[in-house]
Amino acid sequence: MAVSLRLCALFAGFLMINAGCTALKTNTTDTLGAIDLKPYGRFQINQQQELELVSSAVNFGFAFEGEECVINVKGDDPKGHNYLQYELDGVYQKRIRTEGDVATPLVIKVAGKGKHKIWIYKATEAHSGTIKVLSVSAKNIRPISRPALPLIEFIGNSITCGAAADDSEVACGTGEYHDQHNAYLAYGPRLARALNTNFIMSSVSGIGIYRNWAGDGAPMPRVYEYLKFGEGSGPKWDFSRYSPRIVSIALGTNDLSNGDGKTPRKPFDTTICINSYVKFIQLVKSKYPKARIVLLNSPMAGGEPAKLLDQCIASVKQKVDVLYPSDFPVSTYFFKPMQARGCTGHPSVADHEILAKQLEPFFRKLLF
Repeated sequence: MAVSLRLCALFAGFLMINAGCTALKTNTTDTLGAIDLKPYGRFQINQQQELELVSSAVNFGFAFEGEECVINVKGDDPKGHNYLQYELDGVYQKRIRTEGDVATPLVIKVAGKGKHKIWIYKATEAHSGTIKVLSVSAKNIRPISRPALPLIEFIGNSITCGAAADDSEVACGTGEYHDQHNAYLAYGPRLARALNTNFIMSSVSGIGIYRNWAGDGAPMPRVYEYLKFGEGSGPKWDFSRYSPRIVSIALGTNDLSNGDGKTPRKPFDTTICINSYVKFIQLVKSKYPKARIVLLNSPMAGGEPAKLLDQCIASVKQKVDVLYPSDFPVSTYFFKPMQARGCTGHPSVADHEILAKQLEPFFRKLLF
């Protein structure tokens, strides 16, 4: 279905409504405030009653009629930009660039006057900043919810984020880091759609299980409980919102890396890695006691680092299974080696499809 997108400043005054209003109606359109939407993923409704999209691929949907819908959004940074992406009537369309911190209406034109369903996703990760949704407008608009399906949570680093995967609009080596993010086409969301499950993504570029790619930033165990994955900053995430059937964890790539070559870095410590991983799984189990845990290795690791990571994962499984003898045993999956074709050595959009297909039969057995 042909779809085009344009920014239309003409509507800005018309759409600058209070985001707390419910079903504001005009002669031709209905408008839903942010609190009327039913987002899925990590998000919050802020004090201004705006919906803040936080995590990779956090999404919301609505049904409407006619040839267009309007989404009123803004970002965190007056000089920055971010990305949404969308699926229309079950078909993925494209990414949408958002600009600045002033509310701007994004108009999505649709070929056809009939009924439509659209899902809006955050293409980028939490550390790229939030995207704030103030309102959505269209003829006979109504919010829609995700169906009650099994849920998979994907915890990981830049690979899980879909970072550096999509150079279709901004070439590798140009623009800013998040210009090539595409969370919708990352392996996790692809896998979830193939399995007909819901998903949430808890992923941060450069993050590790006990140390990150560079610098002394907090690794995943120290940021996981915070809404925006920032240690000691902002609100905690409410884990009672969701109950995953499976929690997939793919960490260790950055712990094993040589870093940025600038920051002094000690040799990889196997003992610290294993102990940190076990403690993190205990944290995850405290949030989701009934979830099955899956540990993935790295498709980007090779040679000795890959062997070390695989050994660590095997040891972590053994230790956790001893600690929780009545739970489902930890499952492990080891990717086939991959020569990544995305930017900066990351998997490309096409590579993510390969990864998802590798995982599909393994996860299907765990689900059903």
